[in-house]
Amino acid sequence: MNLPIEEIRALVGREVAYTAPEPLGRAALRYFALAVGDDNPLYTDAGHARAHGYRDVVAPPTLICETNQYAGLPMDADGYAGHSWHIDVPGARLVRGGNDYTFHQPVHPDDVITATWRIEDVEEKAGKLFVTSRATYTNQRGELLAVNEETLIYVEIP
Repeated sequence: MNLPIEEIRALVGREVAYTAPEPLGRAALRYFALAVGDDNPLYTDAGHARAHGYRDVVAPPTLICETNQYAGLPMDADGYAGHSWHIDVPGARLVRGGNDYTFHQPVHPDDVITATWRIEDVEEKAGKLFVTSRATYTNQRGELLAVNEETLIYVEIP
């Protein structure tokens, strides 16, 4: 594979941050739970949530990891409105290699989320290019809510 590997390695350390323009709100929690088919009352019933030790309803865990849900990012040429590094590797296609989520505390409707993405590593192995990035999600008080380790794999197009 003829990769611009040094140019891509130079991206290690690059960081971008997206802050939601307002708190998540109850409707966002409810709509996301409906969209993923999760009817857990912790997401919709404040009394139920309080009875289980929360101060209010909580967000389904992966809601904040879907930056397109709250960051107001415009759609790219492919129609994707979430975070993307837009790394162009000639002669290769992007395959998402997976995500590893760690959730640190519940997210509430009054939280204003900031997602900070950082490219952690670029490595070539077995003729493929692996780009590892890390997203940290914090609220308006700077409290860590979650971490998402993501692997992108660029595979040569035969």
